[in-house]
Amino acid sequence: MNTSHSGKESDFLPRWLAPALGRAVADHPVVALTGARQVGKSTLLQHAEPTKHWKYVTFDNADAMKQGERDPAGLWAGTDRVILDEVQRLPGILSAVKRSVDERPRKMRFVLSGSANLLLMRQVSESLAGRAVYLTLLPMTLGEMHRKPLPGLLEAVLEGRFPKEERLAAADDPIAAISKGFMPGLLALPSAESRTRWWEGYAATYLERDLRQLSQVESLSDYRTVMEVLALRAGQVVNQTEVARDSRVSQPTVHRYLNLLETTCLIDRLPAFARNRTRRLIKAPKLHWVDPALAAYLGGLHDEASIKASREVGALFENLIFQHLKVLAGTFTPKLRLYYWRTMKGKEVDFVLEWGRKIVAVEVKLGGPPRYADCEGLGSFLEDHPEASGGILIHTGKDAVRMGTKIVALPWTALAGA
Repeated sequence: MNTSHSGKESDFLPRWLAPALGRAVADHPVVALTGARQVGKSTLLQHAEPTKHWKYVTFDNADAMKQGERDPAGLWAGTDRVILDEVQRLPGILSAVKRSVDERPRKMRFVLSGSANLLLMRQVSESLAGRAVYLTLLPMTLGEMHRKPLPGLLEAVLEGRFPKEERLAAADDPIAAISKGFMPGLLALPSAESRTRWWEGYAATYLERDLRQLSQVESLSDYRTVMEVLALRAGQVVNQTEVARDSRVSQPTVHRYLNLLETTCLIDRLPAFARNRTRRLIKAPKLHWVDPALAAYLGGLHDEASIKASREVGALFENLIFQHLKVLAGTFTPKLRLYYWRTMKGKEVDFVLEWGRKIVAVEVKLGGPPRYADCEGLGSFLEDHPEASGGILIHTGKDAVRMGTKIVALPWTALAGA
């Protein structure tokens, strides 16, 4: 169980993904819930409706591992509602899950959880093809930390409905938020020093345990070096040749390590948006980390002052917005898709949100009140894509301001329901 919560129901911080999880388990025999270690998967499953009443089995337990190898069906004998946690440690269990579902297709319900992207694991995709749906739990948003309800902002803007102009309550300082981080286990820690120690333990456990469960890595020190080099490239287009040069690790090895970081849910490679075929566009993906505080830690930025003074501060703020947008995207059915857009001539927007045929562009600016000049990229995107519902300029101030017919400037905390 996540150390940020006690066993008391009243101490559980509701997660915005919970309703989607509830709908998924009602409609599908198998739900795969993935996410990085310590994002709160076990806590969610054991405290949220309806799974809090289900039988819970974790393969962190040696006895459960032994039974899973010898008599897997015995783990759920007498029940038809089962959570199997850390399932990546025992992928052989999936054939038994498949048999149980096929034998009782309308009765059995499983949630498979693990600190790996099960969608990218071949054993899962092959064993449960057509039977499983996939959800991803991310670190907490600011809104979840403050017990705010899920905001309807993105649904409104996708429909072409923009928030009214107003001055909102005092906005949370995004640099302080990045310094504190968004993993549940960080919530109760009082100082930058204690949070740095937490991240040290997190990285060590990831390298020495989680990574070894998935793949044989010849040099953990090389892997750590690649992580540190990539941390300095948050929000940037991934150039594997440059990463190989700066880390002194071969390019094929960098490619493999990137895949492992994605499989273990620590990074996302954001694809380019390319609906308009008449433009020459940049097509390589951009890199974002699961928690901007992890990127800051790996990049040697261990407190608020060092983050604020760094050249990476803008990219870390962009990573913060990506994290919140991705959490919100996961609450849509089907999931809202995230992209970025950049032309060969340098026109760009940080994010493009696509849901069916509806699209919205998002630009992120750190520092100062919103200006018309900050909307240049949004204007170019809307000119190229007149069918888009509109554009959002995310800033660090307090004001919601209309910047054009289809563009609105909003404080970053609007993504948190503030």
